[in-house]
Amino acid sequence: MSEKVRLHARVEGRVQGVGFRFFVQQTAQSLGVTGWVRNRWDRSVEVVAEGERAALERLLAALRRGPRASFVSDVKAEWGEASGEFRGFGVRRTA
Repeated sequence: MSEKVRLHARVEGRVQGVGFRFFVQQTAQSLGVTGWVRNRWDRSVEVVAEGERAALERLLAALRRGPRASFVSDVKAEWGEASGEFRGFGVRRTA
């Protein structure tokens, strides 16, 4: 079994009001990763996800693409150790 890791990403561009969080949630669930997604007051979207590295790489590629109505101008990604604190993948309140 592969070691689990954590991805923390900040997505910038036209990513609010276009179904981006739902897109991320559906993609993450289909890949079997856990964590959360939320809008930020600076109009970016923040994602914290844990799972196998290959699945998180696919999630990161999806973040760079986004849903049809979005326009992603930049994705900042940081990798770290998984904490195992998440049970599923959800949407959190704006922060």
